[in-house]
Amino acid sequence: MKNPRIEMSGTATHWQNVWTTKQPEEVSWHQDDPALSLGMIQACALRRDAAIIDVGGGASVLVDRLVERGYVHVAVLDIAGAALQTAAERLGPLGDDVSWIESSVLDWRPVPGLFDLWHDRAVLHFLTEPADQARYVEVMKRALGPGASVILATFAPDGPEKCSGLPVCRHDSASLAALLGPDFRLVEEVLQEHVTPGGNVQKFQWCRFVRV
Repeated sequence: MKNPRIEMSGTATHWQNVWTTKQPEEVSWHQDDPALSLGMIQACALRRDAAIIDVGGGASVLVDRLVERGYVHVAVLDIAGAALQTAAERLGPLGDDVSWIESSVLDWRPVPGLFDLWHDRAVLHFLTEPADQARYVEVMKRALGPGASVILATFAPDGPEKCSGLPVCRHDSASLAALLGPDFRLVEEVLQEHVTPGGNVQKFQWCRFVRV
């Protein structure tokens, strides 16, 4: 990884244990095809040299698909170094130009205004405390430039109450818009029924915002 290793918190230890004891296709959030993410990213009409950050991307294949499509400034942030290592090894030389960032999103110090797109599938909903949610938005605002896009996916109000043994805060488009505040305009929302590798259905709320 390109950043120094940090002392692991309890949360980091939890996710490190997940990724050292399970294969990517065994976790409930696994997707063989991140089609909804890719469709929303395409709708952002980004240049191929736009800077994209996948928050909590871990071992997701989204980074593979972005690199395959010619995006040249892709970063993946995850609290679990083991997940990032899985993705980096899978990509091989194709991942040499990807920025692999091992950090909690709440502790991350991004370069101000560096990114054109913030993508987060299933990290935000693990932040159940208002102070942590506010810190998340603060970090996101620091990372994004003017006119940048945000894609968020959380469990919907009728989605699971826990994931990986941890409580979650479920959202709808109104609660996400309220959390982000007036600096962001909602431009797209989708309700998704994600089928887990075990055959269960998890209801997700997806929202795409533009910084105004």
